[in-house]
Amino acid sequence: MTQAERDALPYPPSGALPGARDVATPYGSVRVYEWGPGDGERVLLLAGISTPTLSLGDLAWEMSGRGYRVMLFDYFGRGYSDAPADVEYGARLYVTQILLVLASSRLDWDRFHLVGYSLGGCLAVAFARYFSRRVVSLTLIAGAGLIRPHHVDWKGWLLYQSGLLPEALVKWIVRRRIRPSTTTSSRTDVMAAESQSSSSSSSSHYDGATGGDANGGQGFDSAPISRRRPGVSVADVVAHQMDAHAGFVHAFASTMRHAPIYAPQGDWAVLRELLALARRRLGGGGRQDENEEEEEEKVNNGGQGRGAKKEEEEEEEEEGGLVKGKMLLVLGAEDPVIVPEETIEDAEAVLGREGVEYAMLAAGHELPITQSCEVADVMQAFFRT
Repeated sequence: MTQAERDALPYPPSGALPGARDVATPYGSVRVYEWGPGDGERVLLLAGISTPTLSLGDLAWEMSGRGYRVMLFDYFGRGYSDAPADVEYGARLYVTQILLVLASSRLDWDRFHLVGYSLGGCLAVAFARYFSRRVVSLTLIAGAGLIRPHHVDWKGWLLYQSGLLPEALVKWIVRRRIRPSTTTSSRTDVMAAESQSSSSSSSSHYDGATGGDANGGQGFDSAPISRRRPGVSVADVVAHQMDAHAGFVHAFASTMRHAPIYAPQGDWAVLRELLALARRRLGGGGRQDENEEEEEEKVNNGGQGRGAKKEEEEEEEEEGGLVKGKMLLVLGAEDPVIVPEETIEDAEAVLGREGVEYAMLAAGHELPITQSCEVADVMQAFFRT
């Protein structure tokens, strides 16, 4: 292709976002973007299941313009990251990828705000469970992890959970199901790919959800991927990725099988305890004492303490993470995938009312793409309070 042809692609290999680098890892190459003031607070953004990280580009621009240092990356099997074929695409792979991305920066990313959109929400919770002291705050934007299992239809169960179909047939069916038919249809892949509306929901705006892989509501696939590329829709990017990335369908199907998308999830129960510890630190002056550090180790290690520490290791206490003592949930009032009423009810049930703060925007599942400024306002207010 000529340079002009490459630049015209829905997701061009260069120039799509600033600060691009390709990072070699044991699982293949990873495309990372990082920019913003070097001395700014760090914000790591995790994207959804089907679109590359370009979908969060406007939100990243908003945050960097407000003085934050941002970093985002293409998941394995998306965008310009390789797709390892010999591993499960579950929390272990994605948490490892996050660590590899953080280690690739020339700057200090020991502590940062963690923001997950859609699939990225449940992955952010999984990361925070094991590395809570690195996470200053946790924000989920239409985040997965608590989707009620009854939203999975029989076709989704047959494809991803039953094990009854040959893998080649699964991939063929998945490719047909998740490909957006046109840039103006109401079908394109989203995070909760097998989500459907609850028949008991009283809200008519959920009635369009059908239980297919490609159902993000009326506005999702036709939404411009970025204000900087107004002629390119989400559906354009998804279709291009399906055609150009040989590993995408495998990565998508494996993620549906193995990622912590649906409730119940043990990570959330551990997070409840970590947030409670953080609130106790807030009430007691802000820093951990030795007993609280021991308790945090037990929470993360399934009840096992960390054992005796050497005297030199005790000279400096590590500052605790999740400093708000609660997470922020940013929800779309018209979202047919992450149903706001269910999400609020279930988040309060598992984390406690004091462990959650909410913001509701007039949008569907595409809210961080089409309302990046409003989402950035909510995030910044949460960071600063």
